Amino acid sequence: MKKILAILVLGIFMTSCNQEKTAYVDTSKLIQEYKEMKEVEAEFTTKSDSVRQQLDEAASQFQQEVQEYQSSMNTMSQSERQEKEQELMRKQQMLQQQQQAQGGQLRAQSDAAVDSIVTKVKDYVQDYGEDNGYTYIFGSNDSANSIMFAKDGKDLTQEILEKLNADYDAN
Repeated sequence: MKKILAILVLGIFMTSCNQEKTAYVDTSKLIQEYKEMKEVEAEFTTKSDSVRQQLDEAASQFQQEVQEYQSSMNTMSQSERQEKEQELMRKQQMLQQQQQAQGGQLRAQSDAAVDSIVTKVKDYVQDYGEDNGYTYIFGSNDSANSIMFAKDGKDLTQEILEKLNADYDAN
């Protein structure tokens, strides 16, 4: 009787294990080729270029002011030179602070946008898995793989990417 029960339990266990539906997605490809991510990258490239142009203009104006000082410093008194040099040093520090602040702000905005997209994609994959009866969907990327082997036909990356982009286009 115990042997029959053990065989029955083992059979149920093996049957239930064989019914698990698993697949994987290439998370790097999914994120990089997602249309919303491409739009966000383009948006932040434009913002970055604009900020860089503004900072370059301010730096150019500062350099012009330095050159004007250098050409006229011989006609200034010692106290006028010291005053002008201190003023130039303050302006240089302000430029550096402005550059750091704007760069930091842009990075923070970019990071928040990317984090939002990553969360959206993870939620989408989870919903996809639930809707399509998967027990597990593994993620793999260049820096860390959570799978070591996958049979051909188990990669859902392209299928999910197409549906994710179609859903994005519909909105």
